[in-house]
Amino acid sequence: MKFSYSFRVSAEDIDAQNHVNNVAYVRWIQDVAVAHWFSATTEDTREKLIWIVTRHEIDYKKPAFENEEVIATTWVGEPTCVSWERFTEIRRGEDLLVKARSVWCLIDRETLKPTRITAELKELFHKS
Repeated sequence: MKFSYSFRVSAEDIDAQNHVNNVAYVRWIQDVAVAHWFSATTEDTREKLIWIVTRHEIDYKKPAFENEEVIATTWVGEPTCVSWERFTEIRRGEDLLVKARSVWCLIDRETLKPTRITAELKELFHKS
């Protein structure tokens, strides 16, 4: 199941080269992943489980600029026992700006230790 949202590039996202700073892209990659998590899960689940990023791989394809409308789209790949691969694309219309692959580890909020990804969680994110 893919999840998307759009937003406008703000002045705070711009760097000395007058285009979006790479730190803003990392923030957007995280923001869309968190929004996807919130859209698919209940408050009860979110009170028990959290995610941490263990890896980001980002390919920067084209620059974006202040006031442009962009769309961030994310989806999950295949999970392991406690981690899950996630993909993100950020586009301006048809232009691919950023392509990313991240790995997230599921953490038990109480113990702060990695915890097993259940079949129920897999089902939530693999719905069509």
